[in-house]
Amino acid sequence: MRTHTVKAADISGEWYVIDADDRPLGRLATDVARILRGKHRPDFSPHLDLGDHVVVINADKIYLSGSKFEQKVYYSYSGYQSGLKVKRVKDIMENDPAKVVTHAVRGMLPSNRLGRRLLKKLRVYAGPKHPHTAQKPKAFPTGK
Repeated sequence: MRTHTVKAADISGEWYVIDADDRPLGRLATDVARILRGKHRPDFSPHLDLGDHVVVINADKIYLSGSKFEQKVYYSYSGYQSGLKVKRVKDIMENDPAKVVTHAVRGMLPSNRLGRRLLKKLRVYAGPKHPHTAQKPKAFPTGK
């Protein structure tokens, strides 16, 4: 018996659309990260980029449980004294709701070259329209 290894010629990328309308942010992010990583495929290999492209629509309609919408904060530190910046999710959702979804998915991907390459396969849009109809994306079967 030999171990099956995936070859570059065997890798084919699919395109999936996920509707974020009324879905909790964390559960949406885990589904998206799973597809980007390629864990939904039977030939998954942790060191290869076997993931598919994901288009997330209606990012402005995600759901945050409890009082997270008002109280959840994102920190960024520049490295200089008094360089700490604090932003609330409520303010980010008003300006660019795609950043909230992208930030959540980024935290669930590996923190290395592979994770940065996988994140480039994610496209997030605030509304229901997206410019990727030419790729014929399929709706990924996820539970609400």
